Amino acid sequence: MLYQRFKVTLKSIARADFMRREDGVIALEAMIILPAMFWAFLTMFSIFHSFRTHGLTQRAAYSLGDAISRETVPIDGAYLTGLHQLFEYLSNSQGDSSIRVTSVLYDQSEDRFYRDWSQTRGGGILPLSSSDVENWHDVLPVLPDRERVIVVETFTTYEAPFKTGLEEREIRNFVFTRPRYAPRVCWENCPAGT
Repeated sequence: MLYQRFKVTLKSIARADFMRREDGVIALEAMIILPAMFWAFLTMFSIFHSFRTHGLTQRAAYSLGDAISRETVPIDGAYLTGLHQLFEYLSNSQGDSSIRVTSVLYDQSEDRFYRDWSQTRGGGILPLSSSDVENWHDVLPVLPDRERVIVVETFTTYEAPFKTGLEEREIRNFVFTRPRYAPRVCWENCPAGT
């Protein structure tokens, strides 16, 4: 009996009958395609999450710029620390985040920008100087003489939720807003006559 079965099996192998059989094909196809489908699903989720995070940080940066532009009294370190905490909350920052707020003045006679003040919160970035902003013609709009704008820059580290090929990167936002209710937003005190 056992010998007969063995003999039949050897004959079917010799004739390559097993290559014509179709039972078990679906299981084999599933073993091949399921990992690829799973990887594609995780990649799509990671890409969607990346765009969502970019949108959140951009909206948070616009909110900070809008809040600062509505101030009529000088802002200070505690206010800026609160804005940094607000940014982390609004953007769901999971990594390191930083903000830099700069008040910029345009002088039409010299056709250049001057920094009134620049402050940072978080780590890894430095305040801007007048030489850093003097040629910002390509990043700021056309301004009338002696007009000021508040520039809010945000920096946050993005890590994809799954390791599918998206690397860690820094998300940067650059937002400028004109002061709304006062000619300028001052840092800690406003000099007389400005």
